[in-house]
This record gives sequence, C-alpha cells and structure tokens, in this order.
Amino acid sequence: MRPSTLYSRALIASTALLIAVAILSLLHPDPHVAQLLLSGHTMGTTYSVKYRSGPDVPSLEALQVAVGALLVEINQTMSTYDPDSELSRFNSMRTTDWVRASASLFTVLHAALEVGTQSEGAFDITVGPLVNLWGFGPEFHPDRIPLEVDIMAARARVGHDKLTLRDTPPAIRKHRPDVFLDLSGIAKGYGVDRVAEYMAAHGIEHYMVEIGGEIRVRGLNGRDTPWRVAIEKPLPGERSVQAVLALSDIALATSGDYRNFFEIAGRRYSHTIDPATGWPVDNHLVSVTVLADNSMRADAWATALQVLGFERGMAMAERLGLPVLFILERDGNFEERVSHAFKLYRK
Repeated sequence: MRPSTLYSRALIASTALLIAVAILSLLHPDPHVAQLLLSGHTMGTTYSVKYRSGPDVPSLEALQVAVGALLVEINQTMSTYDPDSELSRFNSMRTTDWVRASASLFTVLHAALEVGTQSEGAFDITVGPLVNLWGFGPEFHPDRIPLEVDIMAARARVGHDKLTLRDTPPAIRKHRPDVFLDLSGIAKGYGVDRVAEYMAAHGIEHYMVEIGGEIRVRGLNGRDTPWRVAIEKPLPGERSVQAVLALSDIALATSGDYRNFFEIAGRRYSHTIDPATGWPVDNHLVSVTVLADNSMRADAWATALQVLGFERGMAMAERLGLPVLFILERDGNFEERVSHAFKLYRK
C-alpha cells in the first residue's frame, strides 16, 4: 500500500483521528457550553479547531478567514511540494552562501536542530535526499528499492553538520550546495502552535487545535472537562481507538509506520527513514505518541523515537523525562509501554 504523496498519507492519518473524535462525541452528547468548530485543508491534509467562545472574541467567520490565511502563510514557507515556497527556493539554491530566513522558518529550523542534537541524530531535517530516493517526497516514482550505491550517495548529503544557522540577522547556510531539507516531521506541529497562539491572543481560553493528527489543547471542552483525545489502534485499513487521554494545556503528536508504507515481496517499507542507515525503519515499534509543552516539539520527538526504536527510544525518553506511549507489535498482538512521565496522564 502506498498513497501517491506524503501529504496524502497525512490526510489518511487526519481522517482517522477525526473518526475517533466523532466516536467520542457520540459517547458524550449534549455539551453544557457552546463549542464552535473551524475546519479546512492545509499542508495536504485537514485541520480542525474546536473552541469555546467568550466576550470580545472574533466571530466564527472572522476566525475561519484568519486561521486559513495563517496556515496558507506557513505552507508557503515550509512546503517541499510548492516549488515557490521559501523552503523549496532554499533547497533549489546551489550555493553555500548565507541566505536570509524568515522568522517562521528560522524558528522551525532552530527547534529541529535542537531535537536532532538531543536525539543523537535520529531526527534529521537534512534527510530529504533519502526521503525522495525512497519515493516518499515530492519526487514521486513507483515503489522500488533503491540501489545501495544511490543510498550511499544520498547519505553523503545528510547530517546536521551540513547546515548552520545565524541568529542576527536570521540566516541559514548549506555546507554542500545539494543539501535538501525536509520539514514534514515538524511543520504540522509548528502550524498547530501558531494557530493555538493566535486563538489565545484573541481571548480564547479553551480550545483544541489539530492538523493532520498533531494536537494542542488548552482549558476545558464544552462539558467543562479535559479534552478527550483518541490514539488510533495501529492497524492498516482499520479505524478504531487504542487509547483515550483526557488532556488540558498540553500538546500531543503520534508517529507510526502502519499507514504510510509500501510492500515488496511481503516486506513493508516505512515512510520513516533512519538517517544513520539510509533505509526505512524496521523494528517492532508501530506507533509512538509524545506529549510536550508545544506541538512542534512533540511532532519532532515522535519521529525521533520512531527512528530510535523501542529500547533506545525508551532509554532516551526516561533520560529526558519525556511522556511517551510506545505501541509494539509482536506476532500480531499489540503491547503498550509507557515512560514514567507518561503515567501521570494515563488514568
């Protein structure tokens, strides 16, 4: 199974989340407080914003327009599918000179490099050449296993040492002209954070923002209880709930290999690429859910821990105090493992 682009994979994941949320809504009808909804398409997937209104809060129509415009701006900055985006223009440059960067792009790159260092290279935004080589990026080609010589050539273009940031004025520089950045493991999380900050800045104290399955919540839902967030059971071709969390004032992201993959000769090749080997991750870890203070950080860490695998990932989560739910598959059965910090959120 292989959708045509990474964005279509995000749409599948987002649809699954919305179905899970709908199931929860049926179980708890008749909200006590009016709860409004914004929704639409962005970054090749969907977004939704549930919130409780209040005095001096802009109208639903005004918020829909403003949030939509904000997400268009972010997509025009971060997308590798839009050849005119700021990121695509930087990727296409064949120079090692300093290039001015917008505040948005610089913020995401800085956070990505920080998580990359903390994760010992497991999260690497320079992995773009490998993502494209395996057919999971904007350079589409039929499912195939690349030649080892091509994997080695792509790996030579990958690594945090290939990119440098400068704070003042904000600028970025490649150390090889053919470096290609891929922000698909962090951009949606950043978009969630920007929308959440916009809502808070306009007097909205209770909301849940979701883009392609990445989530940030604040306050309480329409029943004056914490927001209920469903984690999907990691089964390809099915839609069911593995776990439900009651959350307030926190962000959540999930990474998994059960939707976005292709198969050849009975072997599954995941869209998540290990920068250290140049190959798709191949372990029993089928889903990783991370809680963090912002969605951008949760998004990046979910990918990093997926790359690390369960043993190394759990050791890192415990060392850094990350709240993480790991779901492993063994002989067709799912096993949950949680970090110590995650136990605080599991009732």
